[in-house]
Amino acid sequence: MMCCASCGTAEVDDIKLQKCTACKSVRYCSIKCQQEHLPEHEETCKKRAAELRDNILFKQPESTGDCPICFLPLPIGPKKSTLMVCCSTIVCGGCCHANLTREIEESLFPSCPFCRKAAPLTDEEGVMNMMKRVEANDPVSLRQIGRHRYEEGDYNGAFQYWTKAAGLGNAEAHYELSCSYAEGEGVEIDEEKRVYHLEHAAI
Repeated sequence: MMCCASCGTAEVDDIKLQKCTACKSVRYCSIKCQQEHLPEHEETCKKRAAELRDNILFKQPESTGDCPICFLPLPIGPKKSTLMVCCSTIVCGGCCHANLTREIEESLFPSCPFCRKAAPLTDEEGVMNMMKRVEANDPVSLRQIGRHRYEEGDYNGAFQYWTKAAGLGNAEAHYELSCSYAEGEGVEIDEEKRVYHLEHAAI
């Protein structure tokens, strides 16, 4: 039977114990009990919380994501896959090549291999398509527009887009933010935040 780590109250039908949110190892019947037990528990809690964090950080990821067409794992190298600006879908180089070959053989107008929308005629049109995805809060598009702003020298604009993408769970945006905090581009250098975003990029 589970009991409160502070007062010993057992968990029954009308009493629900809550886990320590940091270490997940002990339970409490109230905030008061948690606060009273803190001096005794704090050192052990920090150690266990660090262990849990390391387990998450160093866990081998299952996959880098799959190509939505062939369902094979996407290659790690960014040059071996392509981001489609129409639908913000990342397609592997093999499927892009197969689609291009089909278009040439059948004399077809270039289109997205995934959603089949006609390819943009200019870079400006491609950016406009991506901005439509940005308005829909698509994290991949937000991260990519942030990259465009960065390449234009607009570090503040890049930081804002990456922050929003990271808030939506985009790992690459977290990595970009860690670099920003390391170099002081668009934001003051902050080692603690650099590590924070680097860890989230790894997770």
